[in-house]
Amino acid sequence: MMEIAEQYKKVAQPTIRRLPSYLGILHSLRKQGIEVVSGTVIAEKMLCAPIQIRKDLAVTGIIGRPRIGFDVNDTIEAIETFLGWNNSNDAFLIGAGSLGTALLGYGGFFNHNLNIIAAFDSDKVKIGKVIHGKKVLGIEKLSNLASRMHVHMAILTVPSSVAQTITDMLISCNVQGIWNFTAVKLVVPDTVVVQNEDLSSGLAVLCTRLRQNGKAKKGENVK
Repeated sequence: MMEIAEQYKKVAQPTIRRLPSYLGILHSLRKQGIEVVSGTVIAEKMLCAPIQIRKDLAVTGIIGRPRIGFDVNDTIEAIETFLGWNNSNDAFLIGAGSLGTALLGYGGFFNHNLNIIAAFDSDKVKIGKVIHGKKVLGIEKLSNLASRMHVHMAILTVPSSVAQTITDMLISCNVQGIWNFTAVKLVVPDTVVVQNEDLSSGLAVLCTRLRQNGKAKKGENVK
């Protein structure tokens, strides 16, 4: 039997990124009292082909019934189980600056069972403050709390200059997953999972595509 870890490795990243969108559609349908939905209906909302829907959902173990479709409740449960969103995930946020503050105030994490239990910073001005109900603690308290509370996930929103130093500290605290919002490519052991969210890279792609789109509309050469 294929190990669960190996099964997850074989799932394409674009598929995983689409699953939350399917989940949003299914939750909306459930609120409307709809119990069964066809892959075609989901595909229309996602602007993609029905075969893509069936392939993506198949990774969660859910299979639609021919000429009937997918059971909404069962499909929601399958996706949330696959993503681990049916279990509570506690996390620390490191870096209580503008971006960190915004993430602390984002209510959508609650819907996905992500619970930021504390924020940490080295700035004495920020330490002791309560931001969106979360107290900002000194970075020197990170190691003790991580070990005592068995927190294995961290959200990194620190300046790039200290990103690797903080990462090394997190690794020593047995943190196993880092959501990295810095522009630094972190060096971690194979046992640690890093998900990079480089906002500058995303902005670069958006601006480039916008520029190309503008050229296309003007009839200019786009390479």
